[in-house]
Amino acid sequence: MHHAVETFIQDLAVIMLIAGVVTVLFNRFKQPVVLGYVVAGVIIGPHTPPFSLITDERTIQILAELGVIFLLFSLGLEFSLKKLAKVGATAFVAALAEITLMLWVGYEIGIYFGWKQMDAVFLGAMLSVSSTTIIVKALDELGMKREKFAQLIFGILIVEDVLAIGMIALLSGVATSGSVDAGDAMVTIGKLVLFMIVSLVAGILIVPRLLDYVARFKSKEMLLVTVLGLCFGFCLLVMKMEYSVALGAFLIGAVMAESRHLHQIERLIEPVRDMFSAIFFVAIGLLFNPSILAQYWLPIAVITIAVVLGKVFSCGLASFLSGQDGRTSMRVGMGLSQIGEFSFIIAALGVSLKVTSDFLYPTVVAVSAVTTLLTPYLIKLADPLSSRLAQAMPEKLSAVFGMYSTWLASLQPQGDRAELSRIIRRILLQVVVNLALVAAIFIVGGYFAETLGGSMSAWVADPQIQDAIVWGGALLLSLPFLIATYRKLHALSMLLAEISVKPEWAGSYNHAVRRVIAEVIPVVSIIGIILMITALSSRILPPTNLLILVLVVAAILVVVLWQRFVKLHSRLQIALRETLEEQPDEKH
Repeated sequence: MHHAVETFIQDLAVIMLIAGVVTVLFNRFKQPVVLGYVVAGVIIGPHTPPFSLITDERTIQILAELGVIFLLFSLGLEFSLKKLAKVGATAFVAALAEITLMLWVGYEIGIYFGWKQMDAVFLGAMLSVSSTTIIVKALDELGMKREKFAQLIFGILIVEDVLAIGMIALLSGVATSGSVDAGDAMVTIGKLVLFMIVSLVAGILIVPRLLDYVARFKSKEMLLVTVLGLCFGFCLLVMKMEYSVALGAFLIGAVMAESRHLHQIERLIEPVRDMFSAIFFVAIGLLFNPSILAQYWLPIAVITIAVVLGKVFSCGLASFLSGQDGRTSMRVGMGLSQIGEFSFIIAALGVSLKVTSDFLYPTVVAVSAVTTLLTPYLIKLADPLSSRLAQAMPEKLSAVFGMYSTWLASLQPQGDRAELSRIIRRILLQVVVNLALVAAIFIVGGYFAETLGGSMSAWVADPQIQDAIVWGGALLLSLPFLIATYRKLHALSMLLAEISVKPEWAGSYNHAVRRVIAEVIPVVSIIGIILMITALSSRILPPTNLLILVLVVAAILVVVLWQRFVKLHSRLQIALRETLEEQPDEKH
């Protein structure tokens, strides 16, 4: 035991000392600290002569996993639904365009060099996501964090982070099965989106209030322990559900981002995050074999060029097509032209699952190092490059782009139309959230049906009656959300009927047509919801006679307790809105 502790302390001391010296040098020469950690790992790693300074790599890898948790948790703390809403469609379009193009480019490069298919798939995934850590650091050092293009970049990075979490979950499935089934992929994505929505909604309702209670004691230690407990507890839950631990860390961070004690949490978690994330990046360097660079210099060069050009093209063009001006679009594209921490996480996933070749990891680390060094220069080069392109552009082409921008601006709803559009979007969002909660209740009911049935076996022996009780309980819990969904759909149908049916079209039947539309949409939607519930709860769906009995009881409860269900849902909705609208307490 004493020897194991001594070995661990020795390894930790070596990592911190070497990392400290190297990062001081990197900071002195104004290079990214993240790259310094990787170089420190290379120096002390087993592939650097004369000998390895690390004796227990397994323990270091465990600490590196903690680094992943804290790194993704910190990214979650920077996630903000309000910030995401401000950049609108541009962030979604640019992130989706970038990931789609780079997935394809990376895969094609891998196939071109004759690598195996799984290497090509993982390479595409590694190239598709830009580095939040490196970009934020570069923009901060250049004093550009508050400029418009920087806010767009942050929005794109938020969307990328969410999509990357989903990609990690999909890659885990692909690596184990060896292929991608379209149906399975859609089901996986659907479950992932459902889990994320429910986690965010339930977490935002519970966690900020719990943190408020703990913060009343004015103990930094108590708040830190609570935050860490929630972080690791939720990560454990996510792992039990067979999702990536990175997903859990990101989601619980995003939930805590809505707490008014966010700034205090960030200050408390920062030193812990810095320590373990440093170990994570050092661990990446430990796996880096410099000798492979000489053998794979051509793929490294090709991939580096593909990353820079592909991201400039995809992000820049998507930003322009979304309504941004040429200069801003160029700055967005140039700012996102690198890969970083998520690429390392995906590379580590491939190594841990033993589905990627040994050369892929150091190749991607080398590409990340080169693109990281280029990032500040690319950002500074964006303005003169966009000016030269504008001057060199033919007048006719420039006129076409100007007409496109004018046309796009004309499509934006103004005045009453803008307000109407906002109301419709809000109603649809509320419907989606309510249906996600209903789906989650029935899925959880089906998952725990056997356990719940076992606990009821002492007083209810018939398995069919047990299923009926579980299904009825799930329906009872869902009633407030189902009633709210019906009311929202009814309000939406009345609104649509009002704006779509004009008196000059329907004449004397105007009122009747509007009423039909207002009644038909909710009824059709409810039928669709019933079919969804039936599909989700097929495992515990009771036989017809018991199902009718449960539905009759539910109908009676709806009639008798309608107002109470409405009030309960209204309280939950108000609590959610208040949490989202609360500003973090700067005093902390």
